[in-house]
Formats: sequence, C-alpha cells, structure tokens
Amino acid sequence: MAILILGLILFLGVHSTRILAPGLRESAVRSMGLLPWKGLYSVISLVGFVLIIWGYGEARYTPTWVWVSPDWTRHITALLLLPAFILLAAAYVPGTHMKARLGHPMALGVKLWAFAHLLSNGTVADILLFGAFLAWAILYYAIARRRDRAEGVTYKAISAQRDLIAVVIGLVFYGAFAFVLHEWLIGVRPFG
Repeated sequence: MAILILGLILFLGVHSTRILAPGLRESAVRSMGLLPWKGLYSVISLVGFVLIIWGYGEARYTPTWVWVSPDWTRHITALLLLPAFILLAAAYVPGTHMKARLGHPMALGVKLWAFAHLLSNGTVADILLFGAFLAWAILYYAIARRRDRAEGVTYKAISAQRDLIAVVIGLVFYGAFAFVLHEWLIGVRPFG
C-alpha cells in the first residue's frame, strides 16, 4: 500500500503545483528554463504513475474490503464513464462549447471517472486510488475556475462541429477501453 500512496503523492503532487503553489512553476522555469522544468515534471509524473500502477496491482493480490458493491453498480459506472471520456476528449479538441462553458473538462472527466469507480469498487486500495483522484479533481476544478475568473480567462468556442468531434473521439476511446483495453491493462472485463 505504501507504493500506491507514494505514487499518488508524486503524481497528484506534481499535478497540483499550479493550484497549490502557483509561484513554484514560474520560479522553477526562471531558474532552470522551460524545457528542463517540463522534463522534470514529466519524469516525476511518470515515476508517480508507474508507482500507482505497481502499488495498486500489488494491493489487488490481498484486498482489504471496506464494502462489496452490488453488481448493478457496474452498470452505473459504465454509464458515468461515457460522459467522462467525452469530457476528456473535449479537453484536447480546441474550440469546443464544452470547454468554453466548463473551462476545465478534463478535471470534470476525472471527477466522473473516480466517482464512478468508487461506486463499484470497495477495497482500501480502491478508496485510496479513486478517492485521491476525486479529491484532487474537485480541488483542481474549483481553484482553476476561480483563477480563470480572477484573471479574466475565457475559452472560445469555434463551432458545434468541434463538440461533435470531441463526442466521437470520446465514444471511440470509451468503446476501445471498455471492450478491449480495460481487461488487457487492468484484468477486469467491464461487460463480462
């Protein structure tokens, strides 16, 4: 469990520098340069991500159950992941109305992903993993939206076609992950 916790601290910690220590990034970029900062950020993120995967995988061998979710919660999880994948796609497709309206659709997608998985998974490792991501996404979204308002940041919508592109990309990735990749990467068949 310690490996999972360390991974979460590294991964979510480095992804929180802009919201919890806004001057840290600017100071680091001034002292070391933009590319070295991005390299360090990427290395810490990658190490954290690998430790999360390793720690969560280890914890699954000897699960400590806090609750056992009814089977029907898997269907709610699958349903909630549809908009989560669309929101993740909307974060990367420039000019969507979703981004213009919501500001940070990735954080909302992470919220939905984490909440959905907490509904259908009840081990201590699940609560740590998905609970940490849910708490981070809630905090990140609130602070990022507040910062956008304070700085007058807006996101321009270009056309509804951009939203349609985000929806299609989100649905394609949802289908690929739900029907193939989830079992291959995590060892669990969502629809099986």
